[in-house]
Amino acid sequence: MGSCSESSDPSDYSKKDFNTLKNTLQPCIPFIRFYNFTSREFLNKVVPYKKILSKELFKELFTHFLDLDAKPSDVSKLIEIKSVPQMTEEINIDSKIITNKHIELISKWINGIDPKNKLKTPYEFKLLYRGTRDGFTVNKFHEICDNQSHTVSIVKVKNSNEILGGYNPMVWRRSDSKFGSYTNTKKSFIFSFKENIESYILSRVKNNEYAIYNGSRSYGAFGKGDFSLGFGYSSNCQKNSYEKAIRETNDRFSIEEYEVFQMNI
Repeated sequence: MGSCSESSDPSDYSKKDFNTLKNTLQPCIPFIRFYNFTSREFLNKVVPYKKILSKELFKELFTHFLDLDAKPSDVSKLIEIKSVPQMTEEINIDSKIITNKHIELISKWINGIDPKNKLKTPYEFKLLYRGTRDGFTVNKFHEICDNQSHTVSIVKVKNSNEILGGYNPMVWRRSDSKFGSYTNTKKSFIFSFKENIESYILSRVKNNEYAIYNGSRSYGAFGKGDFSLGFGYSSNCQKNSYEKAIRETNDRFSIEEYEVFQMNI
């Protein structure tokens, strides 16, 4: 953001300077993808200029960057917009399991948008971990994925058309306890696809105290076995902490491919 006085430090700006800057930048604010900022970028590039934003918008953004478990809001509702394009952006993904259509649908689930409605700004899915590339080991999973938040785990079930997945808004971490530990969140969910993208099951967390499981020998799991991944035929899905079972059977299964993506929230 630019300045209106001789100084480049916004702390030196007068009220008039900020009003001038606000009037100049107002048409551009609706096009700023605030949720794409990192926390550091928000602190350094937005907070010093908070006076040019509405109080409601700044409060929403401040809550978002301080509370990882806060539900994303539609920023556009907090900005006066007369004509903003409603086009869905093209999405690209580096995946051997899912397609661009899967990304768009998962993004809608995260945003709480009806699948029939258009998504104005889809999330970018950045590949962090791939089993066939990085190795199907718990150590490698934690080395790459620990301390990473807003991730989507995707699994291709071996000898099947099934695709299983889960969204974790919190960070993964390796538990020091032999019994593992749970992370509390209301925003996680698990899902499955079978024959095609229309044949999905979406299951949101109902017992948020057990939403995310971090174990010393776990790839990262959801609930009390609702979506649990392990070596060989040790993976399974059994309804406990989430609303619905995402598989028709409780039988254990083997993983053909496993990918973890981080989203630019």
